[in-house]
Amino acid sequence: MSDDNQQPGPGQTQQNSEPQYQPQYQYAPPQPQYQPPEYAPPPPQYQPPQQPGNGPSQWPPMKIGNWIVTMLLMMIPIANIILVFMWAFGSNVNPSKKAYFQAYLIFAAIGLVLGIVLWGTLFAAFSTLFYNLGF
Repeated sequence: MSDDNQQPGPGQTQQNSEPQYQPQYQYAPPQPQYQPPEYAPPPPQYQPPQQPGNGPSQWPPMKIGNWIVTMLLMMIPIANIILVFMWAFGSNVNPSKKAYFQAYLIFAAIGLVLGIVLWGTLFAAFSTLFYNLGF
């Protein structure tokens, strides 16, 4: 018998005359670059409209000292006129001070109109009186 037809026994390995191909490198598909996830801002949530007096305010109530300083500034001639308009129509003004000076301007306008009417009435009455007396 020839040795070529023998089966290997236990503990023996079969030798093949043809060498088997074993790759040195294994193919690995390219890995994708890490992309940080795109974060979208959260959708705006419904907020009910704020009613006056509801919730905290960014403006604290005016203290007595603030009002005293305000009244002292109102005693300065010409500056008081400018300050009244700044406080009545300014954007960065305490709401209570703003409302006060808006009401102040309304009363000043009413007083000006009444003063002009009263002055015109008195002027007409006195001019008629002086004309009739012969002055």
